[in-house]
Amino acid sequence: MPGGRQRDDAGSPAPELPGRPVARMSDYREPDDRTLSYRRPELSSREVEVLLAWLAADSKEDAAGALFISASTVSTHLARIRAKYSAVGREAPTKTHLLARALQDGYTSLDRW
Repeated sequence: MPGGRQRDDAGSPAPELPGRPVARMSDYREPDDRTLSYRRPELSSREVEVLLAWLAADSKEDAAGALFISASTVSTHLARIRAKYSAVGREAPTKTHLLARALQDGYTSLDRW
């Protein structure tokens, strides 16, 4: 594209942030069946449990209390979950990204929230 400026899904110029990629709606769309098998990380049932508890909580401490574990254990699980998403090329650096990934991958649904 002339000038190196990318366009978003609607064709508008995408905002540029120094050093940070800009999320687009296509990043959160449901992958088709052909890509789902290799792009979806295999989270353990405990990882899913910790992820959902943390998403529902205001803090790691609140999630830890609900699960009867320490906040550092919650942090360890979240680090492993993020690493698994990174390994399949689907970065999830924030809580919002992890919620989007959990919805995309069927670990939760909008009805739950």
